[in-house]
Amino acid sequence: MFLTCEGTLGIVPGATTDYSGPANLHAGYQRIEGINLGYLQIDGTQMFALAQVLSEMFKDIPRTTISKKMESLKIKSRRCDLAELRTLKAINSVPTRAVKCSLISKEDLEALCTSCKSLSPRR
Repeated sequence: MFLTCEGTLGIVPGATTDYSGPANLHAGYQRIEGINLGYLQIDGTQMFALAQVLSEMFKDIPRTTISKKMESLKIKSRRCDLAELRTLKAINSVPTRAVKCSLISKEDLEALCTSCKSLSPRR
């Protein structure tokens, strides 16, 4: 395992973690809706920790409301494996005490953001 920096188009420079093994994991940061979120690149898809998305992007919206939105949009999250969980901890996307984590794809996250825009309290 080694850490490098990534600075490609659309990705905020941040930590990239490479694991040689069954899955080659790449991690970084992406700014979405003005919030810097950590992601894992899995099979060509950016996957975000659902816990971080809920706590940072949808902190003012009840979790039951988000769950209903996800259900109506047919958004499925998937449980991450141990290597993925460790990588998310390393980039501070989930707390170090976390024992499990769910992931959501960038496409599903964008659909959820669009759907939830009207639910956020006005400032």
